Amino acid sequence: MTNPRAARPLQLGSLRLANRLVGTPHASGAVAGGLPSRGDDDYWRRCAAGGAAMLIVGGTVVSPGSTNRNGNITEAWRPEVLAGLEARARAITEEGAIAACQLVHLGRETLGAEMWSHPVGPSAVRSPREPTRPRALSGADVDAVVDAFRTSAVHAWSAGFPVVELHAAHGYLLAQFLSPNTNLGRDAATGAQRVRILDRIASAVRDACPGVVLGVRVSSDGGDEAGLSMDGLCDVLPHLSDFDYVNVTVGVRTTYVRDMAVTDPPLLDSVGRLRAAAVTPLLVSQSFRTGASIETALQSGADLVGVARPLIADPNFPRKILTGREASIRPCVSCNEDCRAFDPVLLCSVNPDLAPPGHSARPAYPLTLGPTRGSRVRRRIAVVGAGPAGLECAMRLGPDHDVTLFEQRERIGGQLATAADAPHRSGWRRLLDYYADNMPKVAIRLAHTVNANDLEDFDDIVLAVGAVEELPQELAGTSSVLTSQALLGGGGALRGAGHVVVVDDGFGLWPTASAVEAALAAGADRVTVLTPAAAFASGLPAEGRVQYLRRLSGEPVDVRVLSSLVAVSDGSVEFENTLSGERTRLDVDRVVVAGERRPRDWSQLAPEGARVYVIGDALVPRKVAHAISEGRAVACEYLLTAGG
Repeated sequence: MTNPRAARPLQLGSLRLANRLVGTPHASGAVAGGLPSRGDDDYWRRCAAGGAAMLIVGGTVVSPGSTNRNGNITEAWRPEVLAGLEARARAITEEGAIAACQLVHLGRETLGAEMWSHPVGPSAVRSPREPTRPRALSGADVDAVVDAFRTSAVHAWSAGFPVVELHAAHGYLLAQFLSPNTNLGRDAATGAQRVRILDRIASAVRDACPGVVLGVRVSSDGGDEAGLSMDGLCDVLPHLSDFDYVNVTVGVRTTYVRDMAVTDPPLLDSVGRLRAAAVTPLLVSQSFRTGASIETALQSGADLVGVARPLIADPNFPRKILTGREASIRPCVSCNEDCRAFDPVLLCSVNPDLAPPGHSARPAYPLTLGPTRGSRVRRRIAVVGAGPAGLECAMRLGPDHDVTLFEQRERIGGQLATAADAPHRSGWRRLLDYYADNMPKVAIRLAHTVNANDLEDFDDIVLAVGAVEELPQELAGTSSVLTSQALLGGGGALRGAGHVVVVDDGFGLWPTASAVEAALAAGADRVTVLTPAAAFASGLPAEGRVQYLRRLSGEPVDVRVLSSLVAVSDGSVEFENTLSGERTRLDVDRVVVAGERRPRDWSQLAPEGARVYVIGDALVPRKVAHAISEGRAVACEYLLTAGG
């Protein structure tokens, strides 16, 4: 047993948790009209089967004034919700985990989605994320909030959730009451006074739900945005004795789901201080990815460690941690692309087995050429290209077939390896390490450019040769550097350049964003970004964009929106404003351009009459999620069509 502390049981109120690993609050997204819909309970059943001691279901609001207009958040106050809540609780408990339901009122926040109601708060203090101030709650309004939490808790408890957690973190309504920056009432001068609403809700819930285990979630960071500083949090923790546990995390809306720039759990160094301040069992969470960090947190005084995105990437994360199989965990890379989009439901860029309701896997459509081969128990398969598409396919086929993986570079990963070289994007390396550790039976031939003769002895061919980035035709022959070239080795091509101009393609994606950070890391004293779009980095995930722009705060970066490159010459660039047509010339040491990505020519590797699959960027350049899903789809289709 490599994690002895994580495997120890814990008594939590009247409940005995089998171990110290908790699935912290998140939602399946399978919700329609405010009620759990088809597939929601399936998601929670898969999570619970992975070995977590307790799963906390999030995304559950207590009031009509706190729900999105699109109805994709569970509305816990409605009697009609009971059937869906019962299905959730049953799915979790039947797999041996403790079912917990987190309840939240958003207060002055809207989650960026349209709402039917108006924002409210303890005081009329505007959120930095919203255009209008909330209406200050009256005494009667506060009474109604307390009753809303009580009613919703009764529904959860009646549905089979023995644990209810109050969400007083991330700048939502109860956090607004805890913060001295958003609770300006005369009776809110001290932490003890500001927690009174939590005490009132706790008392009401316990009276209505005998024997319920009651937790509360709080967070540090974002002190000026209705969050609490670490000092403020430690002042509040001693006053939370009415709860059976306290769940501590970080951040406010837009920052509480940390991106790849965070490589270590933010709270890890503060666990000892939190333990000294807390008077109940302590659950800590956010960015715990490894058995070592979990063990360190438990050694430092945490009673429980929570994970959410790692469960989305691999529901068996807890069991693998507890049984010493960490290398087999499909890792969360913190890209925040699909898991935060809920389009149409909770998905994951690296986990192709997480699918919309009605699908057994994430939909994928590889290109298939040639006839179906006859059945053979074991076949010889060539996978050409060791990017994410080829890696996923080879890893899945390797245990049952003779698979050779060809890669023209000296390392696996393709363009994903280049992306991982960029500053603050090393999360992708975790995925590449996972593939490297889980293909023991695959023959890997690196630094090998495949030709048709290499493939003659194989039964089937999978072409995952990727894409190439190309300069716009008008820049051919100039000294411009492509983003893929600029990011190699962490920006080595940019060293020694004082002024770097980065030319976006207008889509605001990571190649441009990473090129800016690579230029700064290489020592540039000035970076100018030109984009024909109306905003910079607009294609990044919403939370990732906020955190990225904060990293650039104070850096010598000048962004020129609505600006198109006209010409590049030795030592200068010329660009024009797309509205006024005004032209500007800048002296520059290096020009980096986000070019168009186009599939590599694979036609000579697909001989007529052969069974060939084309996947990933070799088909059409898109996201990592598409590549991985198509790699999986080919492996599964191959097993059906060629495996007999």
